[in-house]
Amino acid sequence: MRTAYSVETVRNAERELMARLPEGALMQRAAAGLAAVCAGLLRDLLGRVYGARVVLLVGSGDNGGDALYAGARLARRGASVTVVPLAPGRTHEGGLTALLGAGGRVAGADDPYAVLAAADLVLDGITGIGGHGGLRPDAVPVARAARGSGAVVVAVDLPSGVEADSGEVTGEALRADVTVTFGTYKPGLLIDPAREHAGAVRLVDIGLAPHLPSVPGLEALQHEDVARLLPVPTGESDKYRRGVVGVVAGSPRYPGAAVLAVAGALRGGAGAVRYVGPGGDAVIARFPETLVHEGPPSKAGRVQAWAVGPGLGDALGDGSGPEAAVADVLASDVPVLVDADGLRLLDAETVRGRTAPTLLTPHAGEAAALLGVARPEVESGRLTAVRELAARYGATVLLKGSTTLVADPDPAVPVRVNPTGTPWLATAGSGDVLSGLSGSLLAAGLPARDAASVAAYLHGLSARLAARNAPLVSDEVAENLPEAWRNVVG
Repeated sequence: MRTAYSVETVRNAERELMARLPEGALMQRAAAGLAAVCAGLLRDLLGRVYGARVVLLVGSGDNGGDALYAGARLARRGASVTVVPLAPGRTHEGGLTALLGAGGRVAGADDPYAVLAAADLVLDGITGIGGHGGLRPDAVPVARAARGSGAVVVAVDLPSGVEADSGEVTGEALRADVTVTFGTYKPGLLIDPAREHAGAVRLVDIGLAPHLPSVPGLEALQHEDVARLLPVPTGESDKYRRGVVGVVAGSPRYPGAAVLAVAGALRGGAGAVRYVGPGGDAVIARFPETLVHEGPPSKAGRVQAWAVGPGLGDALGDGSGPEAAVADVLASDVPVLVDADGLRLLDAETVRGRTAPTLLTPHAGEAAALLGVARPEVESGRLTAVRELAARYGATVLLKGSTTLVADPDPAVPVRVNPTGTPWLATAGSGDVLSGLSGSLLAAGLPARDAASVAAYLHGLSARLAARNAPLVSDEVAENLPEAWRNVVG
């Protein structure tokens, strides 16, 4: 599992570690790891380090010191290293001395752009994890020149200009091809829009782990984590013991939502699927194993979880409206997932008053409506939005998007960020598949946070398998879920 910690937590851990080490040893560890990554990139790019042209963009903080010491190591291996100081007079003194002693040089104050134009690799050490509010105006032209030079841009710990704790980008920020981060991941490296500025992230171990708390601020599941959580039937299992999920979805206007939600549910680990709604004929035609009922949900038979909302627009088969269906489901004593059209019918007090878990799965627009803010506010501050939603509704929240986040209503529980997916997943109906899949995992007995996290992981992995760098349709995401499952469990 990947874990990420706040700036304050990282700083505290660094202080504890530095108290046990000789002065400057921690920075040397970071610089050694940084130089090793850069050397590997140069060998991939040029086949050598000797003669490579490296430019260091250096601010006044410790990130600048890391870049300078790494530059000195590269210079000793024969690279031509030039530093562009963006805070003259406040450049890290020891690092600059080491660089000059290794044969590096300082660019002329009036011409940093010529060395950038000729660079093979640029190290971004302008600001560190404590920076806020984007790049300073005087750094913007240099950062743009670095990005436009054609050189490989490597960020030191975090791309300059992004917010380490939230993933927000509130001003101009440098886009890196690779980010070398030290000790632990920072939330901004895992959450968009900052994540897009980080490129490929390399973690360098500097001995920080023993000094970090056991509970991180953010975590990302990996294959082995998901494999441990997936439901596995035993010899004593039957379809009811494996869980029955109820799906309330679709309408005369959106019959496909019913089919796609049931498709996700059937492949999600539950033993059976009960469908309630007007799309029964379409569902049975595609999936004859589905148990179909016109409604209301409470009369459809026993379930271990409900998934309600995809494609609800008009009325259920029994003539009742979507409001009645959502209220009926929320009145049950089993876990409930609410998505899409169901979200606009929610009452926060009703959700908070439920004794069984509730899982909400909005996209950014739906989250904005629930919070009463503009959509761009959610998209630029995804971590803040998902936490606020979970707190307001007393529910687990899966916020869909370029970075899918899962927040527990307990603020002490780490938010999970989903590492799988593809931009091709932004297609009609993909959320319906995710709803059915998540609901099925709830019915199989997973807690809401785990069900949401595992569903997002499998959903994103299935989309990658289906797309293979080409457009996909949502039905293909559902069809590839078994292969994604097998990929995870090995």
